[in-house]
Amino acid sequence: MLKLWRTFTSSRMLICMATGCSSGLPLYVLYQLLPAWLRDRGVDLTTIGLFSLVAFPYTWKFLWSPLMDRYRPSALGRRRGWALITQIVLMLAIASLSLVDPVRAIGPVLAITSVIAFASASQDVTLDALRREILPDEELGFGNSLFVNAYRISSLVPGSLALILADILPWSQVHLVVAAFMGVGIATTLLMQEPETNVPPPASFREAVIEPFGAFFRSRGVKQALGVLAFMLLYKLGDSMATALSTPFYLDLGFTKTEIGTVAKVAALWSSIAGGFLGGALMLKIGINKALWLFGVVQLLSIFGFAALAEHGADMTWLFWVVSFEYLGVGLGTAAFVAFIARSTDKRYTATQLALLTSMTGIPRTFANASTGYLVDSYGYTAFFLLCAALAIPGMLMLPWIAPWNQSDADAIRDGT
Repeated sequence: MLKLWRTFTSSRMLICMATGCSSGLPLYVLYQLLPAWLRDRGVDLTTIGLFSLVAFPYTWKFLWSPLMDRYRPSALGRRRGWALITQIVLMLAIASLSLVDPVRAIGPVLAITSVIAFASASQDVTLDALRREILPDEELGFGNSLFVNAYRISSLVPGSLALILADILPWSQVHLVVAAFMGVGIATTLLMQEPETNVPPPASFREAVIEPFGAFFRSRGVKQALGVLAFMLLYKLGDSMATALSTPFYLDLGFTKTEIGTVAKVAALWSSIAGGFLGGALMLKIGINKALWLFGVVQLLSIFGFAALAEHGADMTWLFWVVSFEYLGVGLGTAAFVAFIARSTDKRYTATQLALLTSMTGIPRTFANASTGYLVDSYGYTAFFLLCAALAIPGMLMLPWIAPWNQSDADAIRDGT
């Protein structure tokens, strides 16, 4: 227990938590605040669902990640320099949402959210690389679980605080309040040290762009590498779709914005904290592979809670427990999944390989989430959530091949899997 506490309070873990907040906030602006704002202003569900397409930068960020691996933009260093630039852009872009009205013109909203998505994806490139470089291999599971935990908790700003404030303030002021929270990331970047690494930055175009992709396939073979990529496409597909329209779902059931901002988000808070600590502690003991199996089952089962809530209707008790279980399951699954992705990279090419792998996970989310509004309008919420549960199964079926139950983390790193 003392060792766990010392690990938790180390500067490495504090950086993981602070950068998790900075990384999660803009994503939840796109996936929670934006749908709630548009729906509250009377925008139809199909249009809201199509806004998921602005998340394309999360899918294509590997295209410019080699530049972030190779070049140092300021005296702050390679990782801190890029982090500060993206965080300042994000603060300004989120604040600029206060200047537009989606009822009068949807175009400016689309342009601003596209900037948010690009800057957010770029921030993720440098923060993912930074986390991989400061965490020893044995702390990847715990550090990434804390990162995911903080990432989830950051949703309380655009998904809870913003909704509560929107009942008493105009949306223009709400956007300014949310933008101010990017100050957490900016302060962390200015205060922390640039990671120390014995690996020099790429010295040529080939080293920066071609070699990271070649190394990924050479280290594990083409068949295994393609299997890893397919697994990353499928493991989070079901729960990503299930949560894409969660706030409009609550609104359509009849919950008020204040009820969603208090009951639903408080439930998300306690279950995220519990899931983060439980997941991190368990991964220190059982390893990443077993965590993918166990946490994936909980993640799958949690989707059925949404289907049950859709049938039961607007009940505050049901809302609390369904959201609690969902955030516990998704939080656990995400913690193990992010640790698996980090373990799969080569420290010589952290930014580029992490950008490639995390981009792969964004492909199904981008395309599938764009269809969620149409699916709900056509078939209803219950059938939609049952479909999401079915889509979560293929990734689980790949675990015996991709992450064997009895394979240790040390063996996985040595074998390149």
